[in-house]
Amino acid sequence: MKYLILGAGPAGLAFAHRLRQNGESSFLILEQESSAGGLCRSAEVDRAPFDIGGGHFLDVRIPEVNQFLFEFMPESEWIKYNRDSRIEINGVTINHPIEANIWQMKIEDQIEYLKSIAAAGCNLGIEKPELFVDWVYWKLGSKIADEYMIPYNQKVFGKELNQLGTYWLEKLPNVSFEETLASCLTKRAYGTQPGHAQFYYPKKYGYGEVWLRMADILRDRIEYNKAVCGIDFGDRTVTTSDNENYQADVIVSTIPWTEFKKINNMPREIENSIKELRYSSIVTEYIPKELPTNAHWIYYPDSGLSYHRILVRHNFCPGSRGYWTETNAERANAAESKGHVTYMNKYAYPFNTIDKPQIMKRLLKWSSQHKVYGLGRWGNHQHYNSDVTVGLAMKMADAFKTSDEERLYEY
Repeated sequence: MKYLILGAGPAGLAFAHRLRQNGESSFLILEQESSAGGLCRSAEVDRAPFDIGGGHFLDVRIPEVNQFLFEFMPESEWIKYNRDSRIEINGVTINHPIEANIWQMKIEDQIEYLKSIAAAGCNLGIEKPELFVDWVYWKLGSKIADEYMIPYNQKVFGKELNQLGTYWLEKLPNVSFEETLASCLTKRAYGTQPGHAQFYYPKKYGYGEVWLRMADILRDRIEYNKAVCGIDFGDRTVTTSDNENYQADVIVSTIPWTEFKKINNMPREIENSIKELRYSSIVTEYIPKELPTNAHWIYYPDSGLSYHRILVRHNFCPGSRGYWTETNAERANAAESKGHVTYMNKYAYPFNTIDKPQIMKRLLKWSSQHKVYGLGRWGNHQHYNSDVTVGLAMKMADAFKTSDEERLYEY
């Protein structure tokens, strides 16, 4: 075929459909699971949807992506929500983000947080440090660092936080002492809304429904239960675990690069660098218990709790009850989960390690020169949400249509 697409998650499905819209018919998708959707798959648990890959929603920020997906699942089948996310900290539950809502804490905690923010390195003109942990203290002050950012990130990424770079946090604004003080005095949040300020979620289904519908249209172009384990850049051939070989003019890979157990005709330096890519695995668990909250999800920095986040599904999934937790697989306790429904997600979050940008830039540029392109969260090893992934897939397919190959590896 002309295009071989690895993975039937949001990236692979969106790319295939955009090819189809652009008049291309010579493509095939290989998917290792028995159903489509990737991390955005849903299952029915306790007579209601359960998103097995954790909390995934359709953000409203990219209208062209929304309209593209509404072609497969009309807007009338979605509900638009104003995000209600919270943090449980110091015995109280406050709105997210923490720096905008310190005013919701006890007065004595507000005072300590304000003193800490005033002494943050970024507010004193101190030179920006290079290590992740030092950067968090410099950027946010010691109270936010000690009681939220450090313990929460350790729960998600592990204890060795200094393996992470700071480049992915540069967009965070400095926490202003003056604005934080004003918010405490006026008892209202300040600043811009966080990501997912508004989002869509299906009325009757889990988030996985839209991807199932997209896959159903492509059913004769998808082969399921095909786990890719090898790739040859010389003739653009991939090998599956059942020893089938597939060859194409162009390969678009949305799967983790570390899944290629055998790689041929790639420089050894680049192949070895793939082994340096890091990621975390999460376990999602359904708890059949009602929570007295209107929050859609709640963050938990408390290291005494195994999970780092809960999704209160009865607040965004009509007709359901209970909630589900997200826990780093290394922290998950099988004994605690006994009797509950759980799902293991090997690939959940790509790590933004210090050397990752250089690894991926070199890898993607070289592979694109051999007509193999990375796409999406795992093809680019970036923590993209599904709306961003779909947008990039659309742009990549359009770039192929216009033969704008100079830009292709950037997607």
